[in-house]
Amino acid sequence: MEMLKINGVDREFPAGQMPKTIAELLEQLRIETATVVAEVDGLIVEREKFAKTKLSKGQSIELVRFVPGG
Repeated sequence: MEMLKINGVDREFPAGQMPKTIAELLEQLRIETATVVAEVDGLIVEREKFAKTKLSKGQSIELVRFVPGG
């Protein structure tokens, strides 16, 4: 099993099924990239770099979603 900490919660992935990039993680979680800000190990990742930002087991990821309304 491989693990990522997402918004403070450990999430395990079967071997070989952990997302390789932030873009893949968002796709697995069914989160629209236009509505989220991502932080990996304390560093904010620009939306344009989601597909190129590699993930490694044990990393800490924070995802903040924007919700319209008021």
